[in-house]
Amino acid sequence: MDKYYSYTDFLKAVSQQSTEHHAEKLLNEIYLDLFISRLQRMQRIEQLKLLIDTSLDQKNEQAFYSYTTELKELLETVS
Repeated sequence: MDKYYSYTDFLKAVSQQSTEHHAEKLLNEIYLDLFISRLQRMQRIEQLKLLIDTSLDQKNEQAFYSYTTELKELLETVS
């Protein structure tokens, strides 16, 4: 799901399109992908927080470290 979009790639795609409508559709697709990716990350962060709490309650050290590592990596990509 994570696509990489650069301004240069966007300009290339726009210059290849014959109308503004195509450029607008491409830009809307980019924004939609970014929005969905952010929602998925935020949902996973909340899920991991719950899993961390559960692993602490159950005193499951292995699960705790696994979830906290994933959460840390996710939070680094958000920042």
